[in-house]
Amino acid sequence: MTGRLRIAFAQMNQRVGDVDGNAAAMLEMRRRAKDADLLLCPELQLIGYPPEDLVLKPEFVRRAHEWTDRLVSATTEAGPAILIGTPIAEGGAVYNAVILANEGRVLGRTLKHELPNYGTFDEKRIFTPGPLPEPIDFMGVKIGVPICEDIWQEVVCAHLGQAGAEMLLVPNGSPYELDKDDKRYRLVRSRALETALPIAYLNRVGGQDELVFDGSSFIVHPDGERVVQMPDWDEALLITDWERTEAGWRCSTRECHKLDAFPEDVYKAMMVGLHDYVQRNGFPGVILGLSGGIDSALSAAIAVDALGPDKVRCVMLPSKYTSEQSLEDARECARLLGCRHDVVSIAPAVDAMDQMLPEMSGLAAENVQARLRMVALMALSNSTGEMLLTTGNKSEMSVGYATLYGDMAGGYSVLKDAYKTTVFALSRWRNRNRPEGALGPDGPVMPERVITKPPTAELRPGQKDEDSLPPYSVLDRILEGLIDKEVSVREVAAATGEDVALVAEIESKVLKAEYKRRQAPPGVKIGERNFGRDRRYPISNFFRMGSE
Repeated sequence: MTGRLRIAFAQMNQRVGDVDGNAAAMLEMRRRAKDADLLLCPELQLIGYPPEDLVLKPEFVRRAHEWTDRLVSATTEAGPAILIGTPIAEGGAVYNAVILANEGRVLGRTLKHELPNYGTFDEKRIFTPGPLPEPIDFMGVKIGVPICEDIWQEVVCAHLGQAGAEMLLVPNGSPYELDKDDKRYRLVRSRALETALPIAYLNRVGGQDELVFDGSSFIVHPDGERVVQMPDWDEALLITDWERTEAGWRCSTRECHKLDAFPEDVYKAMMVGLHDYVQRNGFPGVILGLSGGIDSALSAAIAVDALGPDKVRCVMLPSKYTSEQSLEDARECARLLGCRHDVVSIAPAVDAMDQMLPEMSGLAAENVQARLRMVALMALSNSTGEMLLTTGNKSEMSVGYATLYGDMAGGYSVLKDAYKTTVFALSRWRNRNRPEGALGPDGPVMPERVITKPPTAELRPGQKDEDSLPPYSVLDRILEGLIDKEVSVREVAAATGEDVALVAEIESKVLKAEYKRRQAPPGVKIGERNFGRDRRYPISNFFRMGSE
């Protein structure tokens, strides 16, 4: 029975479905951790997370089994034992599993017991829950390995503690959300206090479609003290020393990284999400419409910071309603960012449409301008292969203040889950700060006037967003209640101090716009209830809370 352990924690990125690449990365981490006794990798690191319906494909699971066997065999070479996150198929079921391999043998395994089936998670669709797990014996130490959701429910950790586990090592695939690091710590601290066991919480980093993983892995002692805090957003390998004491196992390593606060954490999430999405889907860069407004200016800044100015092309598409101020602001944004800036007037196309459809007027005529802009941008995208970056925010998408097949068109949206007030906060922050790892410039990335001027779509003379919508400071508080908190119209009105009729009108707009949102591109999730993965409403829906 050993009195000391060296445990390596690999906070890793992944590529869903890239079994070969993920296995190679795990072996490289094992090589780097050669002086450790044990290496822990994140949940389902071999296949990537979330694998979604890939797991329903038998050949995919067979390939995962094949590589799992290779990883087990690789532990005959000098280096630490390894806890491998992988699917296991047996008896007609597929399990989300972790196996412990050492010296070419499987020493034990855990099958995930608690399968999350809420928000972004639908594991009950693809996995079968395993039995309550037992501790795995390693070098005379009983190690409990609850997998991600297993720690969010009391039963698994309690069972492992009663079964004699001496420490809990938790592999995770926990997506970023606002204030998620605090929630994780409070949860893990409560489990440590309940079980009187030290807990190591290992998470992954990187983007996967709409999800972004922030890492932020940590270790707590049985009294709830956080003794190790790994960085957010970056891959990291940390080798920790553990000692058996009279009071149980303790981690003697101390590591403390400061985690990003709002709004820097949101900005970093957008950078990571866009970078990995563009890179993994083979786009040479992005193209976007730069209008002179704050949404497109912020989108351009994030793109430049994530990809570099040489991979971002901004196009101003003026109409007869576009102000000289907007032309100047767009040009200055591109200059500050150091990226390409083109001007392509849509006026000839608008004139042609007027001749084709002379009866067209009002909102239909306004929407034609937005659609013609997207026709031009998509044509440029097709000619170069650059992905069209959509620039709309969550406030507009919530109430349908966006044009289907117009400004909604594109391949990805970094602002999809950001309310307009968050857009303002991010823009002010970025104009004063350059995030670590950013490829964009120091100093301001947009003229101050872009942030301070009244938002407008400029689709008719003198148009302002507030002609059609309440002030964003009011609208966003209403939307947070209706969408993020799912409370009633009257409760939102009471909480915000706004008129019930106004809240009911906003609710109606939100529900009527569902068909638009169903056709919107994916985008970075930053809150608890993003459109698409978290909030799934029927399009044909006759339930209204209204003002009753």
